[in-house]
Amino acid sequence: MLTDPGLTTDHARALGDWVAEKDRNVTDIFITHGHGDHWFAAGLLAERFGARVVATAGTIAQMHASVAARPLLWDKLYQGIPESPVTAVTVPANRFTLGGHDLVIVEVGHTDSDDTTVLHVPDLGLVVAGDAIYNRVHMYLGQSAVGGFVPWRDAIDKVEALEPQHIVCGHQDKRLDDDATRTIAETRQYLDDADELLRSESSAVDFFNSKVERYPDYLGRMVLWVSASALYGVRENPEEDAGKIILNSWL
Repeated sequence: MLTDPGLTTDHARALGDWVAEKDRNVTDIFITHGHGDHWFAAGLLAERFGARVVATAGTIAQMHASVAARPLLWDKLYQGIPESPVTAVTVPANRFTLGGHDLVIVEVGHTDSDDTTVLHVPDLGLVVAGDAIYNRVHMYLGQSAVGGFVPWRDAIDKVEALEPQHIVCGHQDKRLDDDATRTIAETRQYLDDADELLRSESSAVDFFNSKVERYPDYLGRMVLWVSASALYGVRENPEEDAGKIILNSWL
């Protein structure tokens, strides 16, 4: 089984070849949330291995939204994205099995996008967290510009309640371990610091610089700048369409 298999045709080819080299087959491809960088390559892999794509109804709706946003966002930022029809299906009770082990889809709500989920593997003490938990990569905060970070904190609580030992994050520094206690604590702290800086810093530039000062080794400073632009853009232009501001922060 694969989770969140990537964005481009090259991603699909490299991942598929890696699976084939290990003499494995893929029966299911699970998608944690609708952001295209986590699933636009899924169709190619599903076709290659004869696998089904699995997601919740909420995630499937967000996948359709990402397809609609391709000409406005994704295709402007990235090259090599394949055709990406939404073929995902739901599974009864948000559960399926692999080799006799239960895989449980847990809906956690809003994180860096709406209708997000994680995959819980109880027998391994494992959570595959999508974007609910980050591992020392700057977190995408832009879609929290309207509702704030409370829903994301609630999502973190739901992940912690699963009592995982290991968390595989959708965005992570590959040099680091997957310790659940550390990654949960660091994700919470990042949100706490963001709230503090939103109170103390008067501009997106100041917010960005303060975050870099506090997190000098974190990866993904482009995402940090996009987040800062969205957060302050919505704050400074309350009369304008927040969705357009958030979208334009990427461009």
